[in-house]
Amino acid sequence: MTWEIAINRTIRNNVPRVYNVLERHPYIKDLALELRKAKLDVINNLEKYVEETVESVKRIGGIPHVVSDSHEAREVVTKIIGERKRIIMGKSMVAYEIGLREHLKRLGKDVWETDLGEFLIQLANEPPSHIIAPAVHMSKERAEELVREALGGLSEDATHEQIVARVREFLRDKFINAEVGITGANAISADTGSVILVENEGNIRFTTVSPSVHIAIAGFEKIVPTLPYAMMEALVQAAYAGLYPPTYVNLTSGPSSTGDIEMKRVSPAHGPKEFHLILLDNGRVKASKDSELSEALLCIRCGRCHLHCPVYRVLDGKWGTPPYSGPMGAMWSYIVYGNANHSLLCTHSGGCKEVCPMKINIPKVLERIKSRAWMQGKEVL
Repeated sequence: MTWEIAINRTIRNNVPRVYNVLERHPYIKDLALELRKAKLDVINNLEKYVEETVESVKRIGGIPHVVSDSHEAREVVTKIIGERKRIIMGKSMVAYEIGLREHLKRLGKDVWETDLGEFLIQLANEPPSHIIAPAVHMSKERAEELVREALGGLSEDATHEQIVARVREFLRDKFINAEVGITGANAISADTGSVILVENEGNIRFTTVSPSVHIAIAGFEKIVPTLPYAMMEALVQAAYAGLYPPTYVNLTSGPSSTGDIEMKRVSPAHGPKEFHLILLDNGRVKASKDSELSEALLCIRCGRCHLHCPVYRVLDGKWGTPPYSGPMGAMWSYIVYGNANHSLLCTHSGGCKEVCPMKINIPKVLERIKSRAWMQGKEVL
């Protein structure tokens, strides 16, 4: 099965569903407009909001870390983990951005992705092809083959349900015995230091609660002013991804705690003893001060632009520097990696702008990156 067939199946499954969600729940569009205003305020005062978030995390008993680049981020994670060996990961684009899983494997850690798509990507040793569904390029037949070869216990012509059940069986042991859980963040509230994570599988709940240490790692742009806005971002992102209502919305505010004895709040309780929030710059502050690029920081990673983009479809999803793919990925490949080449492939159809919940003028941003590429004498891919 080719990437083209798998992506076409995804478009047929997802695109109508998003339109149905927005028609059934019209308030989502109003929430998106309100969220855009809040995120613009953060982008225009990014360093201030990072400082506020750091203080809030300290206040709730967490340990904040502000890092400038991928190398520093990996070093911080390495120090936190120490001699612990068993690590589980929830889907995190920033973790992929800094090469975290491969870094930990080189250190001899037993590391497993727990999101089904990321798990399949790990088995295949392939890059993700979509910001929400990393294995969107992978057909059911390919997924079946990978799981059978790696785990066994799967019959020929297994159903979708049987594939999922086999992975569930394998990962259950990893959840129970993990020492460290690493996640990303859909949103972070500056006023409380809380991390919001949206999911449908239940793997993130295990990853954030079962191990004794929870590490959340995210880019500066995930910060919003208050907890209501963080919840708002979770709802908007899920709706525009076509996964609404989300099965689970997880809120983490520091390590586990209890107040059941005389209402005195103490920590830890049954969940993690330690909560670490790693906030990554890696080009984000520079972009926030660039009038031609700052709008890209509004992206909430819903992935809707991918499936409405002719370039993404023609290239079978192989457009952008992983994990950032599609139209938003062409922007973020430049912000994070300095790779302007992907912008040169944009045909400016405008579909991405029309469907973006944050109303990002993606074609305009890519036009400015494209101009810089030509001015700097970059070669076309």
